[in-house]
Amino acid sequence: MPDGRAARMLTGAGVSPGAGAGPVVRVAGSVPEPPAATHGGTAEDARGEKAAATRALEAVAADLEACGERAAAAGNADARDVLGAQALMARDPGLADGVAAQIDGGTAAARAVYEAFAVYRAVLASAGEYLAARVADLDDIRDRAVARLLGVPMPGVPQRDEPFVLVARDLAPADTAVLDPALVVAFVTEEGGPTSHTAILARTMGVPAVVACPECADLAEGTRVLVDGTAGTVHVDPAETEVSAALRRSAARASLLAESTGPGATRDGHAVPLLANVGGPQDLDAALAAGAEGVGLYRTEFLFLDRAHAPSDAEQEAAYRAVLEAFPQGKVVVRTLDAGADKPLAFLPPPGEEPNPALGERGLRMLRRHPEVLSAQLTALRRASAGLTTRLEVMAPMVTDVEEARYFAAACAEAGIDHPGIMIEVPAAALRAGDLAPEVEFFSVGTNDLTQYACAADRQIGGLARLQDAWQPAVLDLVALTAEAAVDTERGCGVCGEAAGDPVLACVLVGLGVTSLSMSAPSLPLVRASLARHTLAQCRRAAVAARSARTADEARTAARAELPALPELGL
Repeated sequence: MPDGRAARMLTGAGVSPGAGAGPVVRVAGSVPEPPAATHGGTAEDARGEKAAATRALEAVAADLEACGERAAAAGNADARDVLGAQALMARDPGLADGVAAQIDGGTAAARAVYEAFAVYRAVLASAGEYLAARVADLDDIRDRAVARLLGVPMPGVPQRDEPFVLVARDLAPADTAVLDPALVVAFVTEEGGPTSHTAILARTMGVPAVVACPECADLAEGTRVLVDGTAGTVHVDPAETEVSAALRRSAARASLLAESTGPGATRDGHAVPLLANVGGPQDLDAALAAGAEGVGLYRTEFLFLDRAHAPSDAEQEAAYRAVLEAFPQGKVVVRTLDAGADKPLAFLPPPGEEPNPALGERGLRMLRRHPEVLSAQLTALRRASAGLTTRLEVMAPMVTDVEEARYFAAACAEAGIDHPGIMIEVPAAALRAGDLAPEVEFFSVGTNDLTQYACAADRQIGGLARLQDAWQPAVLDLVALTAEAAVDTERGCGVCGEAAGDPVLACVLVGLGVTSLSMSAPSLPLVRASLARHTLAQCRRAAVAARSARTADEARTAARAELPALPELGL
């Protein structure tokens, strides 16, 4: 395309920063839906179909594990964990029972596998953001098993010798994990989100990625595109000058980030501890490599998910101690079990059917129905911290009022936990944060849920993305009220939602009075660099400007105008 002509631009969600340009390569064709075929109907026929289905699923599981080991050998341990989880899905006894039931009803093996997966798929798709993000993983296992049973080629990424941009409806972890970042310069997918495995692995690999970009379905193979994983944009047929400029900015930013080390602070020395969000010991290497000063959100529910029974006291203690030991001079903020809504647990069912689980018995509300689970977790945390220099802070999710805050603080005291806190996710808690503060030692603002509840915009509904934005001035007002209450009562006030990892919004949050920021490990260097290039006064002016705006977009624009060093970082 000649220089000087505007490129067509597609937009999505940027989930892995940086820029990459190259021709579009699409994932090889999908596996066809198997016909609604039946087997011969005899008991022998049924046994043969069951055996064939079992062999196919086991072969898929073995392939996934082998792929994970290859990825781990190449330095991608996260991929091994992801693919190991997929292998467990393929071997799930409940799935095998579902396939067998279909075959007993007369359905042939390939169709039986397809139908059994459809049941699981529907459950995950309706279960909330976290589990819905696993649907692509389930589809991949299904397609691989069906391909084996039908004798058709496996889906996958074509081999290329030259760098390219990979475009797909979504990417299966088994494909993503073995990609060569020297050849795959960027990902673009129609579906997915920040919590999808595509996004997680893209960040691990350091490959720019844009997800939730439906228009990319129209991109023809070979079309040259420029992907900006920070802005969430895909430029179609860009000018060469545009590509060169974007790649220079990306390289310059990478160099600046490499130089940005040490504790988080503004340019004039105002300390802002930068912490990592983790799901367990497996996330520690990335957090430490990114310079995390501690953990601001330990999502303990990952220890409980996909289990028929709660983990043992010893298992909990070991998992907690591993994380605490990693930060002997820092702090680790543990969130007690956040069950319910998008993270249902088999052994903690809700009291009845909940039409809107996000507004039901989740978080502390659920734990109050099962105090033995809370007590066991708090006791395991106290034992795990024994003899360590790490500061252990424990917070409860989904706290609404003083009575709940008081209940949690008392439970912590009974278990021997010295530093109790609460998450501010419910607007009522933010509005009356001054009442809650005397009951606990600290607040941690969960901007994801706070935004969902403040704007009445379900995080599962893509059509409401405009309202699922922490830049909404009303959300900023709620954060400001919380931070002001914390200052007045000499409490800490961190942010551990996705907003903390936005290098522009991070400055605004500091300007609002937030005292620490916790985010996924890959976001830490850019946030550190952004804060280091602005003074506390500039952050405060940006916060005032953002709160004075009437829309989220106006808030972004107004804040940027008060943060002059952003262009240095390609922001």
